[in-house]
Amino acid sequence: MKFPPLVKIRQRFPASRLDDVGTELRTQLADSGATIQPGAQIAIATGSRGIADIVPAIKEVVRWVKSQGGQPFIVPAMGSHGGATAEGQQQVLASYGITEANVNAPIRSSMEVVELPQDNLETPVYFDKNAFEADGTIVVNRVKVHTDYHGPYESGMMKIAAIGLGKHKQAQALHRFGTHGLREIMPKVARQILAQANIILGVGIVENAYEQTLAIRAIPAASIPDEEPKLLELARTHMPSLPVHSLHMLIIDEVGKNISGVGLDTNIIGRMKIKGEPEPTSPDIRVIIIRHLTNESHGNALGMGLADIATKSFYSKIDFKVTYENIFASTFMERAKMPIITQDDAEAVRFGFRACGPVAPADARIIRIRSTLHLDELYVSPTVLEELRNRDDIEVVTPAQEAFTTNGELKPF
Repeated sequence: MKFPPLVKIRQRFPASRLDDVGTELRTQLADSGATIQPGAQIAIATGSRGIADIVPAIKEVVRWVKSQGGQPFIVPAMGSHGGATAEGQQQVLASYGITEANVNAPIRSSMEVVELPQDNLETPVYFDKNAFEADGTIVVNRVKVHTDYHGPYESGMMKIAAIGLGKHKQAQALHRFGTHGLREIMPKVARQILAQANIILGVGIVENAYEQTLAIRAIPAASIPDEEPKLLELARTHMPSLPVHSLHMLIIDEVGKNISGVGLDTNIIGRMKIKGEPEPTSPDIRVIIIRHLTNESHGNALGMGLADIATKSFYSKIDFKVTYENIFASTFMERAKMPIITQDDAEAVRFGFRACGPVAPADARIIRIRSTLHLDELYVSPTVLEELRNRDDIEVVTPAQEAFTTNGELKPF
């Protein structure tokens, strides 16, 4: 079965960005009205996603705390990630460059939590013990569209306060309610934490479609519930997307936790696979093939069930203990089911064509991308290119060329 040649194209998205993240955050912190008492212990809580400017942002918060005589330290705020262990969570932070040497502050990683007053909430409320015993906590997170549900609060400061700082216990407590727990209960838990714990500031980061910082805000704790939805809407309007809405085959070179919380962004691929949640109507993709699991995932293959076919290279990197710990915490079990495993890329594509129905390879609508986070440059089949020819936001980078090497692997991107 002859695989069609692929054309490399570039699609352009709005490219507004901050030229100097550190200077903007320094101004934001100075204007926030928050103060640190000399000698105060300040926990800086951050999570487990691949945020482009997370190290400069953390370093600036550390500098600001120290400038007022405070003593900052870093706490991982990532729920059950990192295998739900203190060591695993510290390793995840280190993989993103958040180490004592890099950010000039010690790391205090623990899964211990304290229980805060529950009042009339449906679930207990937990908070990281190291952060609770500090004199104040600052949460730092990217605000972005979530891969499990949609609502006023998705990924951001509210979620990191509730699930991130609540560690494994809070992740389990909220996820057992499914998406209702995330959409409806999580914001209530976050508000309870803002009222009962010691959070003084939130730092919200919004990225553009090129994974560059578009905006960064330092927001006093009391204002986070009102201000975060505005940042979420900004993030939503700057999301990247595939250039067409219907495909026979999507080939994704890399998936992983540093790319999306579920490995591959459900908003990009048009698949949710959560019982009770409606499936997106667009894009409509017949077959999804995944090739590699990123090293930064530390074996966590959560989200592989969103694909249909995976290569042996992907399979060889799976740490099932870490993956299953994360999937049982989330309760969305469909997403961890094993796709069909193939020996190499060529076999993956052959299987993919067999699943596409009665379409000739020359007519197949195919796109290959690096990841769901990187959609500016991609490979498309001639049929897709024909649809894109008159679009001003599309540029042809290289002409049609053979996609495979002689050993059955796709050529390097």
